[in-house]
Amino acid sequence: MPPSGVNHLSQPCISDKKSGWMKWLSKIFRSGGNRGGSGGGSRHTHQHLGDQENVVWRAPARSSEDPSKAHKEKEELDRAIALSLAEDLKRRNRHRWRTENDEAIAREMQDKMNLSPYPSVAPPQFHPGDIRYCGGCKRAISYGNYLGCMGTYFHPGCFCCHSCGYPITEHEFSLSGKDPYHKSCFKELTHPKCEVCHQFIPTNRAGLIEYRCHPFWSQKYCPSHEHDNTARCCSCERLESWNARYISLGDGRSLCLECMESAIMDTGDCQPLYHSIRDYYEGMNMRIDQQIPMLLVERQALNEAIVGEKHGFHHMPETRGLCLSEEQTVTSILKRPRIGGHRLIGMRTQLQKLTRRCEVTAILVLYGLPRLLTGAILAHELMHGWLRLKGYRNLNPEVEEGICQVLSYMWLESEVMPGSKSGPSTSTASSSSSSSSSYYSSSSKKGGKSSAENKLGEFFMHQIANDASAAYGEGFRAANAAVNKYGLRRTLDHISMTGSFPV
Repeated sequence: MPPSGVNHLSQPCISDKKSGWMKWLSKIFRSGGNRGGSGGGSRHTHQHLGDQENVVWRAPARSSEDPSKAHKEKEELDRAIALSLAEDLKRRNRHRWRTENDEAIAREMQDKMNLSPYPSVAPPQFHPGDIRYCGGCKRAISYGNYLGCMGTYFHPGCFCCHSCGYPITEHEFSLSGKDPYHKSCFKELTHPKCEVCHQFIPTNRAGLIEYRCHPFWSQKYCPSHEHDNTARCCSCERLESWNARYISLGDGRSLCLECMESAIMDTGDCQPLYHSIRDYYEGMNMRIDQQIPMLLVERQALNEAIVGEKHGFHHMPETRGLCLSEEQTVTSILKRPRIGGHRLIGMRTQLQKLTRRCEVTAILVLYGLPRLLTGAILAHELMHGWLRLKGYRNLNPEVEEGICQVLSYMWLESEVMPGSKSGPSTSTASSSSSSSSSYYSSSSKKGGKSSAENKLGEFFMHQIANDASAAYGEGFRAANAAVNKYGLRRTLDHISMTGSFPV
């Protein structure tokens, strides 16, 4: 080959695709060629066969005139190759150590993951029995706070009072059956309140709740109200509530507003009712031929008449009616009073001398009582009159008072339950009572009765049936049993012959 200005390097180009030092050397040559580019040599390309890398570099210029310079460049090239080989070997060793170290760390981490209680492949599996469900809303409790009580779990907002519906946030609560309550709500529901003072009924010295309860009206009240001058209705016997004042009748009696609606206040107002009850007797073939005077009086006048009566048995401590046999002078109510505040004012009375024209002088009844109670008293006293007029003499008090109570009960039953066996209702007959009475309910004037008045009638029947006295209570029960078994007429005939009830 002819000589040229470029000499080939005697150092062979070694290519190893598994090492990277040739790339580094290529960079060195490129930089070296740039440094020697000013020498004016030509570019030479050398390609290795197969899959070896192509390396292109510029050969350093060499001057034939300066052999020392060429030798020096050769030494620099050899040194660069040696440094490149050393650096590549060092980098390969460092890469191998890092790779092995990374693999060791990876294996260690994998081992740790395999030792974990939670599988690394699949998410944790939950069984239906492990899920908590709220006892209030019935939904799953997946996160957040929850309450555990009564054998189940609740969201805090779902554990609510069975009474008011608001959540229970206190540390203590009351339980009734399976229903939770605020302690205050449970007390409101279960701890009885006095229907007089409207306070919780206090406990006694033994720590027990002690209260009184009316047997018919179920009115609960503190025992202290029996001794603190709390007013009691003289008709229905309910105690006066602190938020509903009763009407004072002026003779030591008080009347509740419910009983006041149908109260009969003077003798004139009572006459239609009196005649209707006489008609009731006539309807049962017990006609009263004599005209017996009937007067409404105050309590004091009635008590004085009782003292003047030599014979007869009277229901103590409160007598509401009297069948007189003696001649007396009594004070009757001529004109009804009117309400002034919480008492009656403007009452007019008159003295009336009662003369004896037959075995019965007069019938006296307390004023101010409801229509049904006034009628029950009149029916009782008229039976006394009928017995005396028919010659029933010297009867045992249990027999006489007992049969009179039966007639009173039968009349009440006909009023409260018009279709009963006790006889025709006198509501129509009593509808002629004075329309000037501001105390009557409109239903009483027209013959109809309100539910409140019917309830009063049931109470008066309850009083008769449950009277504890020997004459009025035991006598009524014995007489009523005889009438139910043999009928009224046969019972009266037996009393007339034997002075006792048939058995």
